[in-house]
Amino acid sequence: MSVPERIRKGIASGSLVRKMFDEGIIFKKKYGADNVFDLSLGNPIAEPPDRFKTELLEFARNTSTGLHRYMENAGYVETRAAVSGQITGESGIKFSENEIVMTCGAAAAINVVMRTILSPGDEVILFAPYFAEYFHYVGHHDGIIKIVPTDEQFLPDLNKLEAAIGPRTRAVLLNSPNNPSGVVYPENVIRNIAGLLKKKQAELGTQIILISDEAYKRLIYDGLRHTSIWGYYPESIVCTSYSKDLSLPGERIGYIAVHPDLTDKKELMDGLIFSNRTLGFVNAPALMQRLVRNLQGISIDVSLYQRKRDYLYDNLIKMGYSLIKPQGAFYMFPKTLNPDDFAFVRELQQEMVLTVPGRGFGTPGYLRICFSVDDRTLEGALSGFRKVADRYRK
Repeated sequence: MSVPERIRKGIASGSLVRKMFDEGIIFKKKYGADNVFDLSLGNPIAEPPDRFKTELLEFARNTSTGLHRYMENAGYVETRAAVSGQITGESGIKFSENEIVMTCGAAAAINVVMRTILSPGDEVILFAPYFAEYFHYVGHHDGIIKIVPTDEQFLPDLNKLEAAIGPRTRAVLLNSPNNPSGVVYPENVIRNIAGLLKKKQAELGTQIILISDEAYKRLIYDGLRHTSIWGYYPESIVCTSYSKDLSLPGERIGYIAVHPDLTDKKELMDGLIFSNRTLGFVNAPALMQRLVRNLQGISIDVSLYQRKRDYLYDNLIKMGYSLIKPQGAFYMFPKTLNPDDFAFVRELQQEMVLTVPGRGFGTPGYLRICFSVDDRTLEGALSGFRKVADRYRK
Protein backbone atom coordinates (compact mmCIF):
# COMPACT_ATOMS: atom_id res chain seq x y z
CA MET A 1 0.00 0.00 0.00
CA SER A 2 1.62 3.25 -1.15
CA VAL A 3 -0.77 5.62 0.64
CA PRO A 4 -2.93 5.20 3.78
CA GLU A 5 -6.67 4.66 3.59
CA ARG A 6 -7.56 8.23 4.57
CA ILE A 7 -5.60 9.59 1.59
CA ARG A 8 -7.11 7.00 -0.73
CA LYS A 9 -10.59 8.05 0.40
CA GLY A 10 -9.69 11.69 -0.06
CA ILE A 11 -8.54 11.06 -3.60
CA ALA A 12 -11.69 9.09 -4.41
CA SER A 13 -14.00 11.76 -3.01
CA GLY A 14 -11.84 14.62 -4.21
CA SER A 15 -13.19 17.91 -5.44
CA LEU A 16 -15.55 17.63 -8.40
CA VAL A 17 -14.27 21.05 -9.44
CA ARG A 18 -10.82 19.62 -10.10
CA LYS A 19 -12.29 16.47 -11.62
CA MET A 20 -14.25 18.51 -14.14
CA PHE A 21 -11.24 20.73 -14.78
CA ASP A 22 -9.11 17.67 -15.54
CA GLU A 23 -11.79 16.33 -17.85
CA GLY A 24 -11.78 19.70 -19.57
CA ILE A 25 -8.11 19.29 -20.38
CA ILE A 26 -8.93 15.98 -22.08
CA PHE A 27 -11.81 17.57 -23.98
CA LYS A 28 -9.62 20.41 -25.20
CA LYS A 29 -6.96 18.02 -26.45
CA LYS A 30 -9.56 15.93 -28.24
CA TYR A 31 -11.77 18.63 -29.74
CA GLY A 32 -9.54 21.72 -29.71
CA ALA A 33 -9.45 24.42 -27.03
CA ASP A 34 -11.48 26.86 -29.13
CA ASN A 35 -14.37 24.40 -29.29
CA VAL A 36 -14.62 23.77 -25.53
CA PHE A 37 -16.26 26.26 -23.17
CA ASP A 38 -14.84 25.65 -19.71
CA LEU A 39 -16.84 27.23 -16.87
CA SER A 40 -15.63 24.80 -14.21
CA LEU A 41 -12.72 26.38 -12.34
CA GLY A 42 -12.84 29.63 -10.35
CA ASN A 43 -9.70 31.20 -11.78
CA PRO A 44 -9.76 35.03 -11.70
CA ILE A 45 -9.52 36.45 -15.20
CA ALA A 46 -9.03 40.09 -14.22
CA GLU A 47 -5.47 41.37 -14.28
CA PRO A 48 -3.97 42.80 -11.08
CA PRO A 49 -4.44 46.56 -10.60
CA ASP A 50 -1.83 48.86 -12.13
CA ARG A 51 -0.73 49.85 -8.62
CA PHE A 52 0.40 46.24 -8.02
CA LYS A 53 2.59 46.36 -11.10
CA THR A 54 4.06 49.69 -10.01
CA GLU A 55 4.91 48.28 -6.58
CA LEU A 56 6.40 45.16 -8.16
CA LEU A 57 8.68 47.17 -10.46
CA GLU A 58 9.76 49.41 -7.59
CA PHE A 59 10.62 46.37 -5.49
CA ALA A 60 12.62 44.85 -8.35
CA ARG A 61 14.78 47.99 -8.42
CA ASN A 62 15.42 47.85 -4.66
CA THR A 63 19.11 47.14 -4.04
CA SER A 64 18.78 46.51 -0.29
CA THR A 65 20.04 43.19 1.02
CA GLY A 66 18.10 40.55 2.94
CA LEU A 67 14.79 41.18 1.21
CA HIS A 68 14.11 37.49 0.69
CA ARG A 69 15.21 36.04 4.01
CA TYR A 70 13.11 34.45 6.74
CA MET A 71 11.10 36.73 8.98
CA GLU A 72 8.88 36.09 12.01
CA ASN A 73 6.61 33.13 11.24
CA ALA A 74 3.59 35.43 11.64
CA GLY A 75 4.96 37.67 8.90
CA TYR A 76 6.64 41.07 8.64
CA VAL A 77 5.58 43.40 11.45
CA GLU A 78 5.11 46.25 8.97
CA THR A 79 2.80 44.16 6.78
CA ARG A 80 0.74 42.95 9.72
CA ALA A 81 0.48 46.53 10.99
CA ALA A 82 -0.79 47.65 7.58
CA VAL A 83 -3.38 44.86 7.53
CA SER A 84 -4.53 45.57 11.09
CA GLY A 85 -4.81 49.26 10.27
CA GLN A 86 -7.05 48.49 7.31
CA ILE A 87 -9.29 46.24 9.42
CA THR A 88 -9.45 48.88 12.17
CA GLY A 89 -10.55 51.50 9.67
CA GLU A 90 -13.23 49.25 8.19
CA SER A 91 -14.61 47.82 11.43
CA GLY A 92 -14.12 50.58 13.99
CA ILE A 93 -12.55 47.99 16.30
CA LYS A 94 -8.93 48.51 17.30
CA PHE A 95 -6.72 45.78 15.85
CA SER A 96 -2.93 45.52 16.07
CA GLU A 97 -0.27 43.51 14.28
CA ASN A 98 -0.47 41.06 17.20
CA GLU A 99 -3.85 39.83 15.93
CA ILE A 100 -2.61 39.08 12.38
CA VAL A 101 -0.81 36.07 10.86
CA MET A 102 0.21 36.34 7.22
CA THR A 103 -0.48 33.08 5.34
CA CYS A 104 -0.13 31.32 1.99
CA GLY A 105 -3.64 32.29 0.93
CA ALA A 106 -7.04 31.66 2.51
CA ALA A 107 -6.77 27.88 2.10
CA ALA A 108 -3.61 27.81 4.19
CA ALA A 109 -5.22 30.20 6.67
CA ILE A 110 -8.18 27.88 7.23
CA ASN A 111 -5.90 24.84 7.56
CA VAL A 112 -3.78 26.69 10.12
CA VAL A 113 -6.88 27.61 12.11
CA MET A 114 -8.25 24.07 12.03
CA ARG A 115 -4.90 22.64 13.08
CA THR A 116 -4.81 25.06 16.00
CA ILE A 117 -8.34 24.76 17.39
CA LEU A 118 -9.43 21.15 16.72
CA SER A 119 -9.04 18.12 18.93
CA PRO A 120 -9.98 14.71 17.46
CA GLY A 121 -13.76 14.48 17.19
CA ASP A 122 -14.44 18.20 17.43
CA GLU A 123 -17.20 19.37 15.09
CA VAL A 124 -17.19 22.17 12.51
CA ILE A 125 -20.53 23.32 11.10
CA LEU A 126 -20.84 24.24 7.41
CA PHE A 127 -23.80 25.71 5.53
CA ALA A 128 -24.68 23.99 2.25
CA PRO A 129 -23.84 24.91 -0.42
CA TYR A 130 -20.21 25.12 0.67
CA PHE A 131 -16.74 25.17 -0.87
CA ALA A 132 -15.95 21.46 -1.25
CA GLU A 133 -12.37 21.61 -0.01
CA TYR A 134 -13.58 22.57 3.48
CA PHE A 135 -14.19 18.87 4.08
CA HIS A 136 -10.50 18.13 3.62
CA TYR A 137 -9.35 21.15 5.60
CA VAL A 138 -11.32 19.90 8.61
CA GLY A 139 -10.62 16.21 8.06
CA HIS A 140 -6.86 16.73 7.82
CA HIS A 141 -6.94 17.80 11.46
CA ASP A 142 -9.26 15.07 12.80
CA GLY A 143 -12.36 17.24 12.87
CA ILE A 144 -15.89 16.18 11.96
CA ILE A 145 -18.10 18.12 9.55
CA LYS A 146 -21.75 18.79 10.31
CA ILE A 147 -23.81 20.13 7.41
CA VAL A 148 -26.67 22.59 7.92
CA PRO A 149 -28.89 23.18 4.86
CA THR A 150 -29.90 26.68 3.82
CA ASP A 151 -33.24 28.04 2.64
CA GLU A 152 -34.40 28.64 -0.94
CA GLN A 153 -32.33 31.83 -1.04
CA PHE A 154 -29.24 29.93 0.18
CA LEU A 155 -29.35 31.75 3.51
CA PRO A 156 -28.67 29.95 6.83
CA ASP A 157 -31.65 28.53 8.71
CA LEU A 158 -31.23 29.50 12.37
CA ASN A 159 -33.44 26.70 13.69
CA LYS A 160 -31.44 24.08 11.84
CA LEU A 161 -28.20 25.67 12.98
CA GLU A 162 -29.33 25.56 16.60
CA ALA A 163 -30.28 21.89 16.25
CA ALA A 164 -26.82 21.10 14.89
CA ILE A 165 -24.88 22.72 17.73
CA GLY A 166 -23.78 20.36 20.47
CA PRO A 167 -21.11 19.96 23.16
CA ARG A 168 -18.47 19.02 20.54
CA THR A 169 -19.17 22.02 18.31
CA ARG A 170 -15.88 23.88 18.03
CA ALA A 171 -16.52 26.22 15.13
CA VAL A 172 -19.03 27.50 12.58
CA LEU A 173 -17.54 28.32 9.18
CA LEU A 174 -19.16 31.05 7.07
CA ASN A 175 -18.41 31.98 3.47
CA SER A 176 -19.90 35.25 2.21
CA PRO A 177 -19.93 36.11 -0.65
CA ASN A 178 -20.57 32.44 -1.08
CA ASN A 179 -18.84 29.97 -3.36
CA PRO A 180 -20.79 28.50 -5.19
CA SER A 181 -24.06 30.47 -4.89
CA GLY A 182 -22.79 34.05 -5.09
CA VAL A 183 -25.11 34.97 -2.20
CA VAL A 184 -24.02 37.70 0.22
CA TYR A 185 -25.24 37.18 3.80
CA PRO A 186 -27.14 40.31 4.91
CA GLU A 187 -26.53 42.07 8.21
CA ASN A 188 -29.51 40.51 9.98
CA VAL A 189 -28.27 36.99 9.19
CA ILE A 190 -24.82 37.71 10.64
CA ARG A 191 -26.38 39.37 13.71
CA ASN A 192 -28.74 36.44 14.29
CA ILE A 193 -26.01 33.81 13.91
CA ALA A 194 -23.86 35.72 16.40
CA GLY A 195 -26.75 35.98 18.87
CA LEU A 196 -27.44 32.26 18.60
CA LEU A 197 -23.79 31.34 19.15
CA LYS A 198 -23.62 33.54 22.25
CA LYS A 199 -26.70 31.78 23.59
CA LYS A 200 -25.31 28.29 22.88
CA GLN A 201 -21.94 29.11 24.40
CA ALA A 202 -23.68 30.13 27.62
CA GLU A 203 -25.86 27.01 27.62
CA LEU A 204 -23.06 24.56 26.88
CA GLY A 205 -20.23 26.28 28.73
CA THR A 206 -17.98 25.95 25.67
CA GLN A 207 -16.20 28.26 23.27
CA ILE A 208 -17.66 28.23 19.75
CA ILE A 209 -15.48 30.07 17.25
CA LEU A 210 -17.07 31.79 14.27
CA ILE A 211 -14.73 31.57 11.27
CA SER A 212 -15.42 33.76 8.25
CA ASP A 213 -13.85 32.91 4.89
CA GLU A 214 -13.84 36.30 3.14
CA ALA A 215 -11.89 35.54 -0.02
CA TYR A 216 -14.57 37.25 -2.15
CA LYS A 217 -15.25 40.12 0.24
CA ARG A 218 -14.47 42.84 -2.32
CA LEU A 219 -16.28 41.19 -5.24
CA ILE A 220 -19.79 42.46 -4.49
CA TYR A 221 -22.29 43.92 -6.95
CA ASP A 222 -25.23 46.31 -7.19
CA GLY A 223 -24.01 48.59 -4.42
CA LEU A 224 -24.39 45.93 -1.74
CA ARG A 225 -21.98 45.87 1.20
CA HIS A 226 -20.19 43.08 2.99
CA THR A 227 -21.20 42.65 6.63
CA SER A 228 -18.26 41.90 8.88
CA ILE A 229 -18.57 39.53 11.83
CA TRP A 230 -16.31 41.74 13.95
CA GLY A 231 -18.98 43.92 15.49
CA TYR A 232 -21.27 41.04 16.42
CA TYR A 233 -19.22 38.23 17.93
CA PRO A 234 -15.88 38.47 19.76
CA GLU A 235 -15.05 34.74 19.47
CA SER A 236 -14.31 35.25 15.78
CA ILE A 237 -11.58 34.71 13.21
CA VAL A 238 -11.36 35.89 9.60
CA CYS A 239 -9.44 33.95 6.96
CA THR A 240 -8.94 35.67 3.65
CA SER A 241 -6.61 36.20 0.72
CA TYR A 242 -5.67 38.66 -1.99
CA SER A 243 -6.40 36.08 -4.70
CA LYS A 244 -9.65 37.66 -5.84
CA ASP A 245 -9.55 41.36 -4.91
CA LEU A 246 -6.02 41.81 -6.32
CA SER A 247 -6.33 38.90 -8.77
CA LEU A 248 -3.25 37.12 -7.41
CA PRO A 249 -4.37 33.50 -6.91
CA GLY A 250 -1.07 32.01 -7.99
CA GLU A 251 0.94 34.09 -5.54
CA ARG A 252 -0.65 32.47 -2.46
CA ILE A 253 -0.87 35.40 -0.10
CA GLY A 254 -3.49 36.02 2.58
CA TYR A 255 -3.90 36.33 6.32
CA ILE A 256 -5.65 35.26 9.52
CA ALA A 257 -7.16 38.00 11.68
CA VAL A 258 -8.29 37.28 15.26
CA HIS A 259 -10.79 39.43 17.15
CA PRO A 260 -8.95 41.49 19.82
CA ASP A 261 -11.45 40.35 22.47
CA LEU A 262 -11.37 36.62 21.73
CA THR A 263 -11.04 34.50 24.88
CA ASP A 264 -7.46 33.25 25.48
CA LYS A 265 -6.32 35.19 22.44
CA LYS A 266 -2.61 35.07 23.32
CA GLU A 267 -2.62 31.27 23.50
CA LEU A 268 -4.56 31.03 20.25
CA MET A 269 -2.16 33.40 18.47
CA ASP A 270 0.81 31.35 19.68
CA GLY A 271 -0.94 28.24 18.35
CA LEU A 272 -1.63 29.83 14.96
CA ILE A 273 2.00 30.90 14.55
CA PHE A 274 3.21 27.44 15.63
CA SER A 275 0.81 25.73 13.20
CA ASN A 276 1.74 28.06 10.34
CA ARG A 277 5.36 27.04 10.81
CA THR A 278 4.98 23.32 11.46
CA LEU A 279 2.44 22.64 8.72
CA GLY A 280 5.33 23.50 6.45
CA PHE A 281 4.19 26.92 5.29
CA VAL A 282 6.86 28.46 7.59
CA ASN A 283 5.84 31.96 6.50
CA ALA A 284 3.91 33.70 3.76
CA PRO A 285 5.98 34.67 0.68
CA ALA A 286 8.30 37.56 1.51
CA LEU A 287 7.88 39.32 -1.83
CA MET A 288 4.09 39.27 -1.70
CA GLN A 289 4.06 40.45 1.92
CA ARG A 290 6.13 43.47 0.96
CA LEU A 291 3.86 44.28 -1.98
CA VAL A 292 0.44 43.92 -0.31
CA ARG A 293 1.67 46.09 2.56
CA ASN A 294 1.16 49.09 0.28
CA LEU A 295 -2.00 47.79 -1.42
CA GLN A 296 -4.46 47.80 1.48
CA GLY A 297 -7.92 48.84 0.35
CA ILE A 298 -7.01 48.56 -3.34
CA SER A 299 -8.98 46.19 -5.53
CA ILE A 300 -9.67 45.27 -9.11
CA ASP A 301 -12.57 46.91 -10.94
CA VAL A 302 -15.49 44.58 -10.11
CA SER A 303 -17.55 46.01 -12.98
CA LEU A 304 -15.76 43.49 -15.23
CA TYR A 305 -17.37 40.62 -13.34
CA GLN A 306 -20.70 42.38 -12.88
CA ARG A 307 -20.99 42.81 -16.64
CA LYS A 308 -20.30 39.10 -17.19
CA ARG A 309 -22.77 38.18 -14.45
CA ASP A 310 -25.54 40.27 -15.99
CA TYR A 311 -24.90 38.87 -19.48
CA LEU A 312 -24.98 35.24 -18.38
CA TYR A 313 -27.82 35.61 -15.89
CA ASP A 314 -30.10 37.39 -18.36
CA ASN A 315 -29.52 34.75 -21.02
CA LEU A 316 -30.00 31.78 -18.70
CA ILE A 317 -33.26 33.22 -17.36
CA LYS A 318 -34.55 33.67 -20.92
CA MET A 319 -33.72 30.02 -21.64
CA GLY A 320 -35.82 28.89 -18.70
CA TYR A 321 -33.18 28.18 -16.08
CA SER A 322 -34.04 28.96 -12.44
CA LEU A 323 -31.39 30.62 -10.29
CA ILE A 324 -30.70 33.22 -7.63
CA LYS A 325 -28.93 36.24 -9.12
CA PRO A 326 -25.40 36.28 -7.65
CA GLN A 327 -24.68 39.25 -5.42
CA GLY A 328 -20.94 38.62 -5.22
CA ALA A 329 -18.04 36.33 -6.18
CA PHE A 330 -18.02 35.04 -9.79
CA TYR A 331 -20.25 31.97 -9.72
CA MET A 332 -23.84 31.06 -10.55
CA PHE A 333 -25.71 28.13 -9.04
CA PRO A 334 -28.81 27.37 -11.14
CA LYS A 335 -31.14 24.42 -10.66
CA THR A 336 -30.54 21.60 -13.12
CA LEU A 337 -33.38 20.75 -15.46
CA ASN A 338 -32.78 17.10 -14.62
CA PRO A 339 -32.90 16.22 -10.87
CA ASP A 340 -29.72 14.21 -11.42
CA ASP A 341 -27.23 17.07 -11.51
CA PHE A 342 -24.34 14.81 -12.51
CA ALA A 343 -26.27 13.51 -15.53
CA PHE A 344 -27.23 17.07 -16.46
CA VAL A 345 -23.60 18.19 -16.33
CA ARG A 346 -22.77 15.27 -18.67
CA GLU A 347 -25.42 16.52 -21.09
CA LEU A 348 -23.80 19.94 -21.12
CA GLN A 349 -20.42 18.26 -21.71
CA GLN A 350 -21.79 16.76 -24.91
CA GLU A 351 -22.36 20.35 -26.03
CA MET A 352 -18.76 21.21 -25.02
CA VAL A 353 -19.85 23.21 -21.96
CA LEU A 354 -18.02 22.29 -18.75
CA THR A 355 -19.64 22.97 -15.37
CA VAL A 356 -19.63 21.30 -11.92
CA PRO A 357 -22.45 19.25 -10.33
CA GLY A 358 -24.06 20.80 -7.26
CA ARG A 359 -23.54 17.63 -5.23
CA GLY A 360 -19.85 18.60 -5.10
CA PHE A 361 -20.96 21.54 -2.95
CA GLY A 362 -23.36 19.56 -0.78
CA THR A 363 -26.44 20.59 -2.80
CA PRO A 364 -27.63 18.06 -5.42
CA GLY A 365 -29.96 19.28 -8.15
CA TYR A 366 -27.84 22.34 -8.98
CA LEU A 367 -24.73 23.11 -10.98
CA ARG A 368 -21.98 25.64 -10.50
CA ILE A 369 -21.00 27.92 -13.35
CA CYS A 370 -17.93 30.13 -13.14
CA PHE A 371 -18.24 33.31 -15.20
CA SER A 372 -14.66 34.42 -14.59
CA VAL A 373 -13.78 33.60 -18.19
CA ASP A 374 -13.15 35.53 -21.38
CA ASP A 375 -16.13 36.80 -23.35
CA ARG A 376 -15.59 34.28 -26.16
CA THR A 377 -15.98 31.38 -23.73
CA LEU A 378 -19.04 32.91 -22.10
CA GLU A 379 -20.71 33.64 -25.43
CA GLY A 380 -19.79 30.25 -26.87
CA ALA A 381 -21.28 28.40 -23.90
CA LEU A 382 -24.74 29.90 -24.44
CA SER A 383 -25.44 27.68 -27.43
CA GLY A 384 -24.87 24.55 -25.36
CA PHE A 385 -27.04 25.80 -22.49
CA ARG A 386 -29.78 26.64 -24.98
CA LYS A 387 -29.68 23.29 -26.78
CA VAL A 388 -29.94 21.33 -23.55
CA ALA A 389 -32.76 23.57 -22.26
CA ASP A 390 -34.65 23.19 -25.54
CA ARG A 391 -34.50 19.41 -25.26
CA TYR A 392 -36.17 19.53 -21.86
CA ARG A 393 -38.72 22.08 -23.00
CA LYS A 394 -39.77 19.77 -25.85
